[in-house]
Amino acid sequence: MPGFLKVAYYYFFSSQIRRSIVYGDQPRNRLDLYLPKNLDEPKPVVAFVTGGAWIIGYKAWGCLLGQQLAERDIIVACIDYRNFPQGTIGDMVTDASQGISFICNNIAEYGGDPNRIYLMGQSAGAHISACVLLDQAIREAKGEESISWSVSQIKTYFGLSGGYNLCKLVDHFNNRGLYRSLFLSIMEGEESLQLYSPGVRIEDPSIGNAVSLLPPIILFHGTADYSIPSFSSKDFAAALKRLGAQTELILFDGKTHTDLFLQDPLRGGKDEMFDHLVAVIHAGDEEALAKDASAPPRKRLVPEVLLRMARHISPF
Repeated sequence: MPGFLKVAYYYFFSSQIRRSIVYGDQPRNRLDLYLPKNLDEPKPVVAFVTGGAWIIGYKAWGCLLGQQLAERDIIVACIDYRNFPQGTIGDMVTDASQGISFICNNIAEYGGDPNRIYLMGQSAGAHISACVLLDQAIREAKGEESISWSVSQIKTYFGLSGGYNLCKLVDHFNNRGLYRSLFLSIMEGEESLQLYSPGVRIEDPSIGNAVSLLPPIILFHGTADYSIPSFSSKDFAAALKRLGAQTELILFDGKTHTDLFLQDPLRGGKDEMFDHLVAVIHAGDEEALAKDASAPPRKRLVPEVLLRMARHISPF
């Protein structure tokens, strides 16, 4: 709570946030922009799709990431989308794709560099954004002309603690409390599990050369993740590599589902995943890399004893 209150104050009162920008005509078609203080030149952009078990996702969940990346001169766009029961997985994928399209076509108006856009998703958001990316690649491989953005506009995809083969996760989720009947309702029935499993779909010969169109992919996962086990990222990375996609898998020993996204950022100090993320985004920009090297350590927002307590209490 002490950390959340600080982040909430920043979210509601910071002049660096543009909240609830409309990107579509459906409910919750909104996004938040986190802007660096200095916008004297176009900045790299991270389009971020938050997690929330496809049920409790919300754009404000990306506030801490947005704040900390903005401090490194990176714009973050947190995309909201319809959750279940307001929508099912098809609606979520459609919404996220529309949000990405808005960013690709309009971010220059907010100081972003349209040639340096990165896509990132966490947990359910990693699954949704991976579906979006593969769907777009398949459409382009088939030569569809009615597209409003292109996978070539995405410099790198970052998947954090994501689930990419739903067929292997149904029973696991059921045992964790996301019951099979509910999960299948979210995913539009058992017959749709393969369609919304990027790890399965990339193996389908009918998608043509879609995998070759994908941007570089970096998957992050904690080995102590019990919400979505790390085999999900391992299997997806192995399949992508086997098909020739440029893929990197980074595992964090002993990290849980929320450590990488929540506890570690609240802890402050050095953060291996955050540092890797920034290094990839700023690659080739010597001035930005020099600033990163001399940046002060991130501030601790929560006492360690509370973080350790939360780690044991958290259902994730």
